[in-house]
Amino acid sequence: MNHPTLIAAVMTFFGLLIGVPVVLGVARLLGIYAIVRERECQVYVLFGKVIGVLDVPGFAFLWPLLGWKALFVRWLGRCHLTDMRLDQEYLRSQPVNSEEGAPMGIGIWYEMFISDPVSYLFKNIDPRGSLAANVSNSTVRCLSNLPLAKMLVDRHTMSRTVREEVTPKSHEWGYKLGSIYIRKVHFRDPEMIRQIESKVVNRLRQVTAAIKQDGANQVSIIKSTAEREAAIEFGKAAAVRPAIVGKAMAEICTDTSVAQTMFEILETQRIVEGESHLTLLRVKEHALLPDLLASDSPGPAVPARNSSPPESGGK
Repeated sequence: MNHPTLIAAVMTFFGLLIGVPVVLGVARLLGIYAIVRERECQVYVLFGKVIGVLDVPGFAFLWPLLGWKALFVRWLGRCHLTDMRLDQEYLRSQPVNSEEGAPMGIGIWYEMFISDPVSYLFKNIDPRGSLAANVSNSTVRCLSNLPLAKMLVDRHTMSRTVREEVTPKSHEWGYKLGSIYIRKVHFRDPEMIRQIESKVVNRLRQVTAAIKQDGANQVSIIKSTAEREAAIEFGKAAAVRPAIVGKAMAEICTDTSVAQTMFEILETQRIVEGESHLTLLRVKEHALLPDLLASDSPGPAVPARNSSPPESGGK
């Protein structure tokens, strides 16, 4: 690429980079075109009169819409940009009184959007504040003197009542009310809140004590029933025991050797389980009685068996 071509390309680039925005800016100043963004509205005012409203997003030519006035609207008039997007607001603790005279606070949430840009701009200097005041007044006016139980429970009906009251007036100011919902209902008097808390705590204590007492009564009933049934069964067992033992002893005594062995075992077991002290001596003869000698109590000396007689002095 030669130098003249390169210079021409660079000049063309910078010319388009600078010239295109300048040309488009001049065209906008002359009112040739306008660009409308999504959820936006442009209201053109010339000499105190509304001459055009653009609310369709996209590229729009002003001369077919405004005529010769498009040449002067940027110089002598004004273009108002209004945001058509959905907005929301929350009003906290609106003071109302229940039918019983309890001071209550209601938190109300609502949505709104601009439905008529001309009315929004010129019929009310503060349409948003006026809508909030209208919602607040309608809430106090429509929801006062309701029964406390209904005020605490039926929020859908209260929300619909407030919306029907506010919607016609808000539409006159260019706002359209969307969804509205009662989000919070609470007591405003701190002393009343403390009294309610105290009553709830006392009631919970009473219910807890009643539950504990009922549980203790049920346990006592179950325990006494079980003891009574156990006493009956033990009584039956005590009554049947002699007959069972007697029948078993009669069967054992039919065989003399078995009965004697059993009694010896029982006697030995009784001696072993007793608390007396025994001294067991080992001797040569394997008899039962010499093996069991008590050494605790003092007594006459017993000569050992198989011992040689003492030597005498004479024959």
